[in-house]
Amino acid sequence: MSSTKAVIIGVDPHKMSVTIEVVDTRERLLGRARFDTDKAGYAAMCRYVKQWPARLWAVEGANGAGRPLAQRLLAAGEQVVDVPAKLAARVRLFDTGHNRKTDALDAHSVAVVAVRTDGLRELTEDGELEALRMLTDRRDELAHQRVQTVNRLQRLLSELLPGQRKRDLSATQAKAIRHHQAS
Repeated sequence: MSSTKAVIIGVDPHKMSVTIEVVDTRERLLGRARFDTDKAGYAAMCRYVKQWPARLWAVEGANGAGRPLAQRLLAAGEQVVDVPAKLAARVRLFDTGHNRKTDALDAHSVAVVAVRTDGLRELTEDGELEALRMLTDRRDELAHQRVQTVNRLQRLLSELLPGQRKRDLSATQAKAIRHHQAS
């Protein structure tokens, strides 16, 4: 581990959430939290860790489930190392006496591996993955915008039919109203 980093943030990543544990170089617990992997969750996680400006992120499986988060962190200028799942499992077994998995135990094991292990692979930014993330974010924004537009249009069209609730307006009725209004 880099001696210039005051804290290590162990990350147990999942598709919809990440659990982190922050420890110092003596493995003392400084913080623990769980965040969603959406934009709001990522922003909340970044705000949470700002209290430790000298930090190293240790991500379990940074070439697998942890890859999107690891690349996002790298794009933000963070220092990230990959912790192989086998090393984290070994630490969990030796530290707890069993190999039962919980997100908190996994995040702790990842952080401990980063404290105790020299030579973990330091990650570099992957431009292709970042481009895909940007395209996916844009697609999500467009889909959200389309749903808003359709809902707004349906609400406005339903106001043209007295006594009709928004959800009672069929696509055929909407098309007829639109056609009638255009002519």
